[in-house]
Amino acid sequence: MNTPLKDLVEEWLRLDPNESTRKDVEHLWNNNAVGELERRMRTRIEFGTAGLRGKMEAGWSRMNDLIVIQASQGLCAYVLEHIQNAATRGVVVGHDHRHNSERWAQLTAAAFIANNVKVYLHNGLVHTPMVPFSVKALNAACGVMITASHNPKQDNGYKVYWENAVQIIGPHDVGIAQSIMQHLEPRVHDASRVMESDLCVDCTEEMKKGYFRSLSNLRAKMLSFDGASVAFVNTSMHGVGDPFTSKAFEIAGFSPYTPVKEQQHADPEFPTVKFPNPEEKGALDLAIATADAKGASYVLAQDPDADRFSAAENCDGKWVTFTGDQLGTLFAYHVFETYKASSKPIGKLAMVASTVSSKMVEAMAQIEGFRFVDCLTGFKFIGNTALDLVQAGYEVPFGYEEAIGYMFGSEIRDKDGVAATMVFAQLAASLRARGTTVSAHLQELYRRYGYFETSNSYFVCTDPLVIENIFRKIRSSGDMGSSPGRSYPSSIGGLQIRSVVDLTEGHGYDSTNAPTYQPKLPLSLGHMMQFRASSDSDDSRIVLTIRTSGTEPKIKYYLEGSGSNRQAVHNLLGGVVDDLAEDWMNAAENGLGRP
Repeated sequence: MNTPLKDLVEEWLRLDPNESTRKDVEHLWNNNAVGELERRMRTRIEFGTAGLRGKMEAGWSRMNDLIVIQASQGLCAYVLEHIQNAATRGVVVGHDHRHNSERWAQLTAAAFIANNVKVYLHNGLVHTPMVPFSVKALNAACGVMITASHNPKQDNGYKVYWENAVQIIGPHDVGIAQSIMQHLEPRVHDASRVMESDLCVDCTEEMKKGYFRSLSNLRAKMLSFDGASVAFVNTSMHGVGDPFTSKAFEIAGFSPYTPVKEQQHADPEFPTVKFPNPEEKGALDLAIATADAKGASYVLAQDPDADRFSAAENCDGKWVTFTGDQLGTLFAYHVFETYKASSKPIGKLAMVASTVSSKMVEAMAQIEGFRFVDCLTGFKFIGNTALDLVQAGYEVPFGYEEAIGYMFGSEIRDKDGVAATMVFAQLAASLRARGTTVSAHLQELYRRYGYFETSNSYFVCTDPLVIENIFRKIRSSGDMGSSPGRSYPSSIGGLQIRSVVDLTEGHGYDSTNAPTYQPKLPLSLGHMMQFRASSDSDDSRIVLTIRTSGTEPKIKYYLEGSGSNRQAVHNLLGGVVDDLAEDWMNAAENGLGRP
């Protein structure tokens, strides 16, 4: 039986220490705004492996002071219970520039201090990679970053790193969520005296110096280039990245880049972009206009919390934005070349990518002799997979996911847009010194390892029952499968499906892993399947991954084709997408939206 709305409202008013959000709820209640109150009060915002993220408003389903206090109290109790010497090892807390970020970082610190836990509270704005870097450098028990990354301006979030300086994975997400529900009564009501506490330690400058030292280790000694030979334009997308990126440029020996003035400084209103995400259509328009005006060859971009990176090149007057997978391939080859030049054994080199990312690095690994491992989507998995490989005796200097996230070196097992910017600039300048460009270099890599082209998109579906029916149909619509109830499709786009991996909890299946047919990767709470198919007549092949989104009403697909004939691969992708939409998804019949 549902809790009466009146009870949900009264409990909120009893607990909320913030006068502004309390008045907001009182106003809605007094004006009988039942629909709005139901949306805000009925379901509680869910704590998961990504922590918390949502709209900044009063209510159980939103981000606000009360939710942050409760999350921090639950996290604190869980950390004290599960991590040895957590109180003295302390926690790291950082924040970006969004509305409420500074106060929520201080409230987080206050909740830990109330339990006699030391807090390393970063002073001022930091980019997200500073938190995992600090957790490792200080041997802290955990870390919290207040940010909503590249979400719209009305959102904010609460990201958690475990003692290994990697984003949390199960079972910790469930354990923390349960602990939050056991610590709902606020023990702190404001953060006004946090900075006065002996348990609040400011080592921001020390950590920044250490971070920049780690970046200096990414300078490729083997590359020769003139730091003034290439003109770059950089946008920080109204975020916190510019001070960090400009310092990274200095460390790498470059002349200063030209910033996009309108987007250079932190602004929580993000006035020039609807979505402050370099991947979004139009997000780089101002940067490209600036580059045209300055005669620059490359545009560099970080998202607002500077953990993601994108780049574009002026190719004979036409601007081409590299895909996340193209950048991943370029970075992987750069790291491979650097490692090879060190004379270390190639067999001890390993790289990691999410399973929805390009298989070009896998092809590179097979030819060059290093180890490639794929894992589930997200840097929580990429980072932990990297640590597992290190334990097994490998060196893991690079990992990536196609959503423009790149991990370099061993100091941060998370994506870092500043490090990626520095590495890309070095690559571009060294290629210029050799008389070529990044785009031309990418074409050379295609000739060496085969041509790879991606076509990633999604279908919009707001009805969970329709989504369930679509995936049920896919699992029962063909003759691929080796156990009762399994009959996945056997062809798509004129290609024969050679393997099926179903990573959905309750449906785990891997056609390549006889006799158990159990998947090698962990299972996902949402639907997730991967199909590999190839042609009987040439070397064309595809990898298709389809999965539900954990945060949006979407069925996402990640499609990559490869082969020696570029045009054949390009044509192939269109046919696969058509079959996926018409035959597998029944898009028209099911009323699915397309971007």
